[in-house]
Amino acid sequence: MSEQSLSAISPLDGRYSTHIQSLIPYFSEFALIKYRIRIEVEYLIALTELNLKNCPNLPAGSHVMLRKWVENFDLEQAASVKRIEKQINHDVKSVEYFVKQKLENEGLTAWTEFVHFGLTSQDINNTAIPLLLKESTENVLLPRILELLATIKEYGKCWLNIPMLARTHGQPATPTRFGKELLVFSERIEKQLQLLHQVPYSAKFGGATGGFNAHLVAYSEVDWIVFGNAFVNSLGLERSQFTTQIEHYDNLAAYMDGLSRINTILIDFCRDIWQYISMDYLKQKINEGEVGSSAMPHKVNPIDFENAEGNLGIANALMHHFSSKLPISRLQRDLSDSTVLRNIGVPIGHCLVAYQSLSKGLKKIEINKDWISQDLNAHIEVISEAIQTVLRRELYPQPYEALKKLSRTGQKLTMDDFRKFIHELDISDNIKAELLEITPDNYIGVVPGDQP
Repeated sequence: MSEQSLSAISPLDGRYSTHIQSLIPYFSEFALIKYRIRIEVEYLIALTELNLKNCPNLPAGSHVMLRKWVENFDLEQAASVKRIEKQINHDVKSVEYFVKQKLENEGLTAWTEFVHFGLTSQDINNTAIPLLLKESTENVLLPRILELLATIKEYGKCWLNIPMLARTHGQPATPTRFGKELLVFSERIEKQLQLLHQVPYSAKFGGATGGFNAHLVAYSEVDWIVFGNAFVNSLGLERSQFTTQIEHYDNLAAYMDGLSRINTILIDFCRDIWQYISMDYLKQKINEGEVGSSAMPHKVNPIDFENAEGNLGIANALMHHFSSKLPISRLQRDLSDSTVLRNIGVPIGHCLVAYQSLSKGLKKIEINKDWISQDLNAHIEVISEAIQTVLRRELYPQPYEALKKLSRTGQKLTMDDFRKFIHELDISDNIKAELLEITPDNYIGVVPGDQP
């Protein structure tokens, strides 16, 4: 760990800095500057294709050169932008000046006044930020979630037919299957991913207060709404049609809420896995060099699941603030959204740390079939439901009450107790034989994929 990491206030920039390197191209100050420049350049290119007065097409090869420049934008150039910002005290205007300098250096001085033409800062920010969020989600976050999903499904299918004692209200209940309980989580995650995919990445692009006022007064012959829609769509975004100076952030709020629901499911999953480990249903592979406890040499703690739970909680707290705060702005705009948006990478960073911890933890677990079976068969009373249900089918009088009397004596029941109970019932031998076949191991219901 570097000295800079050791002196960082946030663990994302310190302890966890190596875990979030893949997010630097999207959420660092450098990344935001680069995305702003990308929007300015793409906007200039789009303008020059309109054949506007005094704004002809750029010379052949200039499009490629400018886009290549954006692609190769580096820290040294970003530092130059920050030096301009230090002089003028405006982050987006410093980007505009920097792009103009580039045009002048490339002999494209005739086009400098069409950089940032008719725009306000939020036309750049509210296009750059949803674009970096979209690309970081597609390139970094979703692959991690899908990797987790695949692992959970793999375990679920592998362990699908392992009978397990269920616990409702913490008490022994109708048997289930270990793998099926994991597939519950994979289904939940898949459903929320489907909803998350439906949320558009929305951009605001329309001038100082959203109506292309400056554009229209300069070039009244242009349909600026058609232009704006086409430009934003070319970036893979959706343009909001009626805006103030800023994007209204409703879709960004929906994104945050959607991602936080996935995180909530994963918190639920972490807690269940933690519980299964504490119950010895799952074992953790031992790493010889690791220390579990500073005092108790025998311990192997489920730290990866605990770490994931904590980071998911931090991420959700921040995302809930984003989704409740950002859609609110006084009149046509106040500045309170700006400082919040600057932190958009923080919850994403905690998400990534959590997903990595969870993935690491899942690689360590092994099923303890013997103990799961022992625990299930230590609670023979769970077949009471099965027996009373068959008796109901046969119209046996008050079967629930009869099984209640048998199973709630406070004494530990055995299969012999149930066999004796069944033999004493006033029912046919065929029904007795059917009931005697029921055990905790085969009373596990049906799940999709079972052979009929």
